[in-house]
Amino acid sequence: MVVVVLVAALVVDATNFVTACASSAQAYKTATLLKTLNVNALISGEVGVGKKTLAKYILNDAPVVDGKDYDDLLSTLDSTNEIIIVNLENVPNIKIVLDKIMQKSIRLVATAKSSFYNEYIDEVCSIKFDIPPLSQRPEDVAELINIYAEQASKLFNTSTNINFENFKPDLSTNSNSLKRQIIISSLFADISEIELMDIMRNYLFDKLGSNNDYRKFLHLYEVPLIEAGLEKFKSQLQLADRLGLNRNTLRKKIADNKDYLKES
Repeated sequence: MVVVVLVAALVVDATNFVTACASSAQAYKTATLLKTLNVNALISGEVGVGKKTLAKYILNDAPVVDGKDYDDLLSTLDSTNEIIIVNLENVPNIKIVLDKIMQKSIRLVATAKSSFYNEYIDEVCSIKFDIPPLSQRPEDVAELINIYAEQASKLFNTSTNINFENFKPDLSTNSNSLKRQIIISSLFADISEIELMDIMRNYLFDKLGSNNDYRKFLHLYEVPLIEAGLEKFKSQLQLADRLGLNRNTLRKKIADNKDYLKES
């Protein structure tokens, strides 16, 4: 069923770190240097910018532990000589962890959000570098779109010719949101009415149950119809004519759905 396929699509492994722009190329160059040096490093940046990808590139055989998994982290530190700690800011007792890393001479590559600061981190990590968000890396965005479109094509056995004429990349969570957007766009490019109704039926099955549900969920139909119509026909007058509606009726529907409409 199409919903199951979509879930499978969203768990495909992330692509390798792209280096189409100068800042990402510099980050990759730093990571390549770190592969040859026995020093600890901290890679910072927003979610989805490629921190974990670069960390695994530097220490490709090291165990990867999330900072929030404190017991697992302590246990791993007792049995390894190198480690990747992702989301270092989530470690509950970071001084204990960092002290243990220093005492046991464990090679560390950690990742954290850009705003992360800890007074002890400078003593442990001699190299620190930040990866800019994709909003500042347009060349990387273009390359990632091609990569994700190719992945989606192989996954769904469809053409990679997605219509990107009016495509606005979703960079809210960088590569995470962009990949999701590309995969969903690829999935919906060839979706049938039956499959679309199947998705809606499954969605509504879990939501229905309160009073006045018809009006409550009417926007799921009206909003995409209005937005697509305004984008295609460029005016409310033209859209009202194509939909067979009175212009005042269309205006009322736009007003009723103003909280959902991207533009009116």
